[in-house]
Amino acid sequence: MFDLRPVGYVIGLLVAALGATMAFPLMIDVAEGNGNWAAFLEAAIITMTVGGLMALACANSVRDRLSIQQNFLLTTGVWLALPIFGALPFVLGATEARFIDAFFEAMSGLTTTGSTVFSGLETLPKGLLFWRGLLQWFGGIGIIVVAMVFLPELRVGGMQIFRSEGFDTQGKILPRATEIASRISVIYFGVTVACAFTYLGFGMSPFDAATHAMTTVATGGFANYDASFAAFGAGVEYAAVLFMILAALPFVRFVQLSAGSARPLLNDSQIRVFLMTVAGVALVMALWQWNSADAGVETSFRKSLFNVVSILTGTGYASADYMTWGAFPIALFFFIGLIGGCAGSTACSVKIFRYQLLISSIKSQVRRIHSPHGLFTPRYAGRPVSDDVLFSVMAFFVLFIVTLGVVAMLLAMTGLDFMTSISGASAALANIGPGLGPVIGPSGNFASLTDTAKWILAATMLIGRLELMAVYVLFTAKFWRG
Repeated sequence: MFDLRPVGYVIGLLVAALGATMAFPLMIDVAEGNGNWAAFLEAAIITMTVGGLMALACANSVRDRLSIQQNFLLTTGVWLALPIFGALPFVLGATEARFIDAFFEAMSGLTTTGSTVFSGLETLPKGLLFWRGLLQWFGGIGIIVVAMVFLPELRVGGMQIFRSEGFDTQGKILPRATEIASRISVIYFGVTVACAFTYLGFGMSPFDAATHAMTTVATGGFANYDASFAAFGAGVEYAAVLFMILAALPFVRFVQLSAGSARPLLNDSQIRVFLMTVAGVALVMALWQWNSADAGVETSFRKSLFNVVSILTGTGYASADYMTWGAFPIALFFFIGLIGGCAGSTACSVKIFRYQLLISSIKSQVRRIHSPHGLFTPRYAGRPVSDDVLFSVMAFFVLFIVTLGVVAMLLAMTGLDFMTSISGASAALANIGPGLGPVIGPSGNFASLTDTAKWILAATMLIGRLELMAVYVLFTAKFWRG
């Protein structure tokens, strides 16, 4: 059995840090003059106490190098522990939510999924709305660090192909995580501030601009209104599209750009394919809307572009009820939600690079069939791809499809209809946010689902956000034997 104390130490520190950040929504509620600040004070004390004690209890085991088992456990443990304590303000605060609902909301926030169990968002204290945005903002920067540090090191889902992207960990996870987080956090914060000021310029209130900037850059999708982005004007929608796209690009490219090197950004094949996918799907949807609806050209284009980018990047905002657009848009939205953005971004789902590797592998196989004696090697960004990477990617696709089917069947067993079950499984596993249909679609929420369904979906959000294998490996006997 391997030593769990280094894992406990890091988780304890992060839990304590989460408790400290509750001071921000606390101050907002104090400034607003409502009594909800007491809930944040109580939650902060509990969270910092538990986290601090855990870190102190494990402090004598601090080390620079963690084993593979410890890295896997740390990656999953953080995303499991933080939602438990992130749920406390919802339980103790104005929502007085049951723990399952509070945990679902916190998990949805930290995994940047964006599914919600709350309605009447306009009536909630601003501190709670800000906390929802803050959870997603933390989840966004957290998943970038995980994608750039932990997943390549753990060889999860083909992510090892990015081990040479300027951040070679060489087994020293914690020091490199700190370095990477500090460099990316500056860019992440800067993009968020730029987004907030852009929203402000298009007429959002300062509070709405700050909160929605956090959930936009995190591609999370929590909004301050039940109507989501339908509550704002056209300019805000275009601004949101720009920053959702930026957030779905690899943040390491922004770090390189800030250092004066634009070539990696311009030459990244993953970025080119992603932008072409956005343009192509948005154009098809706009033409469909313009032909089948009474709206004008600009409205059809704007609504199509916004909602396509929102679902494709896994943000989950809605500026219209696209369930009324017809069967083709509904089917298209289901499938583009399974694409996602670029690796190393805040976007979720399968990711563009895996589809590139899949297509490259298929092309090589077809050529081998035509020319059995030829040597055809799958390539990515002009470089040969090793069998290790290809096997990881194929395993990811198989696990993704199997998990999607199993979760959909489990949801159906709770009494949900087919549309709700399959789209709910997809929305949670791909961390999209809204599902399809009248229950969990863009005009609904997840409040009416049974507790069992909510637990299933919360677990699925975690599995999907951590690229499946990082969670599944914990359930193997060999992992615990070391």
